[in-house]
Amino acid sequence: MSYEHVAVTRDGPVTIVSLNRPEKGNAISKRMAEEVQAAMTAFAADDAQRAAVLTAAGTKAFSFGADVTEPPELWRAVPNVGWQTDKPLIAALEGWCIGGALVLAMMADLAVCGSRAKFYYPEAKLGLTGGMIAALPSRIPHKIAMELMLLCRVIEAERAERVGLVNEVVPEGEALAKAVEWGKAMAGFAPLVTGNLKRMVLDHILPRGPSEQWARHGATLASIRESEDFREGSAAFREKRTPEFRGR
Repeated sequence: MSYEHVAVTRDGPVTIVSLNRPEKGNAISKRMAEEVQAAMTAFAADDAQRAAVLTAAGTKAFSFGADVTEPPELWRAVPNVGWQTDKPLIAALEGWCIGGALVLAMMADLAVCGSRAKFYYPEAKLGLTGGMIAALPSRIPHKIAMELMLLCRVIEAERAERVGLVNEVVPEGEALAKAVEWGKAMAGFAPLVTGNLKRMVLDHILPRGPSEQWARHGATLASIRESEDFREGSAAFREKRTPEFRGR
């Protein structure tokens, strides 16, 4: 597909998917969520690509979160929910990481941020939540996660590193370069080992919250609605013939 709200590039074995609406603070629109899902699904299917980086244009914001003027199906963009891969995923974060964008970042395998990064989850102030942030206490200490969710406090880069929300803080503007460096290092490792370790962690160690489970079921149902078999079945019904299903 052609991309309007994301940019997709490659640096050797590393695919870089960038949220690309800097004039809107990289707010996640309906189209952007769909494009992240499509780009990462293509990455997962490409045997030549061994690691991915999820980042964004500019240093003002990784993302201000969901675009309320074009509400997304956010689950489509969320790692291990809207798309699946056993390959390593690194989040490279600069500036503000707000709301649903924090969900994307927390679901990555590794994360690096610039020194002026800030993490903020204001949904309790807004009166609405998608619920997937409930998995945050399985990624960082419980009390810190609750501080983010219930007190709506901003956590800055150095503290984010201390509590394990990111692996490393680098000078502003250098998060992407560091993430690509990590991706290239992991590209030289045994994919059966890294892939199976990641899958064991996701399937057996980290718990999934109710909203995440619902979203995963939604993703499965969406894949059926968007399948060739569904289009074939609909066409066969209209044309009063026996459908020829192909399992895709």
